[in-house]
Amino acid sequence: MTGAVAGSATAVRGDTEADSRRASGGRRHRLSVGPWLRLVSPLVLLIAWQVLSTNGVIPASKLSPPTQVWAAARELWGTGELQAALGVSLQRVGIGLTLGVVLAVALGLLVGFFRIADLAIDPPLQMLRTVPFLGLIPLFVVWFGIGEEPKVYMVALGVLFPLYLNLVSGIHGVDAKLIEAGRSVGLGRIGLARTVILPGAMPSALTGFRLSLGVAWLSLIVAEQINADAGLGYLVMNARTYFRNDIIVLGLVIYALLGLFSDSIVRGLEAWLLRWRVSR
Repeated sequence: MTGAVAGSATAVRGDTEADSRRASGGRRHRLSVGPWLRLVSPLVLLIAWQVLSTNGVIPASKLSPPTQVWAAARELWGTGELQAALGVSLQRVGIGLTLGVVLAVALGLLVGFFRIADLAIDPPLQMLRTVPFLGLIPLFVVWFGIGEEPKVYMVALGVLFPLYLNLVSGIHGVDAKLIEAGRSVGLGRIGLARTVILPGAMPSALTGFRLSLGVAWLSLIVAEQINADAGLGYLVMNARTYFRNDIIVLGLVIYALLGLFSDSIVRGLEAWLLRWRVSR
């Protein structure tokens, strides 16, 4: 009887290990194939755009076809204008994103963990959040001039709120039963924050970070329309002056591709940080 029980237990362990290996293999397969599958729909849209433009459904005077946009890209790359504009825009969004994320995480942790900070900090932030974004442009120009500062600070302000709100929501939304379980095994405030609350809030924080990245590019587009002498926005505005529809569309396509690329990076980061979750 004992031998039969031991054999059954061994068989169960073997089945469990086999299931785990199959699940792990399935996850690796999805991770390797998934990013490529996400390119299918953009390629379909690109092909449809070209076909509709070739057939005259979309007039070139309204929206340049992909072939003209590609020709404009090669032209600007050959002169070095595109590389210079990309470098300036990436620098602006990088600095603004860093400032916004640091500020959002600091304020989110304070408001999420301390009641007095919630009462003191959250109301002014909620008031500022409801102010129309474009309405702050004149003030930013008055306060910081027409150099790089207003553009960087506009990106930082746009990044701040999505990450802050989602981080605070994630901290407050951690299951109370998990907190009680942590206390029952002797975890103090720091231990609970490090091993229970912050990991539990991580999915919401990463969602906020993805939203912040999207707003960062949107803020950059707006910021670079204001007294800019370099960057993708300046390239687009200059093209509008000379009625270069192909360059205008090129700038918008580049913004879209940068947004897609940055979102893919965050999705990869999310898959790594949240690998403890059940894979879909």
